[in-house]
Amino acid sequence: MKGSGEATPLADFLSKALALVRPLPPVDVDMTRSTGSVLAEDVTGPGPLPAFDYAAIDGYAANADDLSGASPERGVNLKVLGDLAASSWRPVRLVSGTCFSVAAGAPLPVGADIVVPLTWTDEGMATVEVRQVPRRGHGVRRLGSERTSGEVLAHEGRRVTPQLIALLAGAGIADVVVRPTPRVVVIATGDELVDTGRPSQPGQLVDVDSHVVTAAASEAGAHAYRVGICDDDPDALRAVLDDQILRADLVVTTGGTGTGPGDMVRRTLSRDGAVSFEPVAVYLCETMGFGTIGPEEVPIVCLPGDPVAAQVAFEMFARPLIQRLAGAEPVFRPSVRANLTEPVSSPNGLREFRPVRVAERRGGGYTVAPLGTSSYTLTGLAEATGLMTIGENATRVPAGSTVDVLLLDRTR
Repeated sequence: MKGSGEATPLADFLSKALALVRPLPPVDVDMTRSTGSVLAEDVTGPGPLPAFDYAAIDGYAANADDLSGASPERGVNLKVLGDLAASSWRPVRLVSGTCFSVAAGAPLPVGADIVVPLTWTDEGMATVEVRQVPRRGHGVRRLGSERTSGEVLAHEGRRVTPQLIALLAGAGIADVVVRPTPRVVVIATGDELVDTGRPSQPGQLVDVDSHVVTAAASEAGAHAYRVGICDDDPDALRAVLDDQILRADLVVTTGGTGTGPGDMVRRTLSRDGAVSFEPVAVYLCETMGFGTIGPEEVPIVCLPGDPVAAQVAFEMFARPLIQRLAGAEPVFRPSVRANLTEPVSSPNGLREFRPVRVAERRGGGYTVAPLGTSSYTLTGLAEATGLMTIGENATRVPAGSTVDVLLLDRTR
């Protein structure tokens, strides 16, 4: 990735970076520890699901033909042959005019095709009067009715959720092969930075970047570690990086990406050519850097130091790289098409991702409202629910226009 005097379109800058990043090697893990990870291969069921016919509710397992004509005014009596618990394992069979009292999860007697709820009977023990008949198949779960033996339960690339774990556990799966959760190390740079817990003074700025980027990386699905503040000292930066790259799949720095005398990150990391810094045609983000460091060639992303610009740059550049490392697709947040409620202007030649409020319209669709003068402030970003995309050549977008909006309140 070579530098250029002209601003690089975001799509070009990002595509070159994504081409250099590969999903992390797959690992075999205990299923319960896989939540949030992405499957690295298809998961196939070892047998049918359910594995046998069973009662889905408490009641009486019977044959629907024996209950013909039952009503609240004229019940049908059946002989109760016994009780079946969920732990019952001996096979049993119905004969005409009989039933079994069953608990939810109990194996279904041979010949049963219905489970009558307790409330529809007199709850008898030796004999039971059935006063209402549900449809055939009510309260019954049949062998293989959810998935057949050998069927794919989840495809490669799917993110593991608690609901998927329930399905896999029910099918008897113990381990799954996933992409490991990316480890992201976050470093803020600048002599002017002070840690949180105290107000800033002239010549001092509270370190916002390392906190917000660490939180954003965690939300993106990474194991994020905040190193904290590194002074504008090349030796100090190299020492921190040398210490961290062995435990990182991605390093993210903020600050020092410009061309000023204090922009130490750029001057230090661009010397050997492994990290390239380019002006990117994205409003507020100015210059960003990307490359690899160390013998392991760990990817590194260098974001601008302004807290608002750092957040926008993270969404557009760092977050997609985390998703790529995790093996997830798509790499961007979900987006919608929305109608703009009032006109906005945008700088020429730069792609803008403006913080906005998104609302669902009654009857369907979305509207998007700009935040006015607070758009590019910490307050504005805290209130925003989306980032509205405005193209490089659109200097003015009229009210009523349909625009694309990335949804900040949805991660997938």
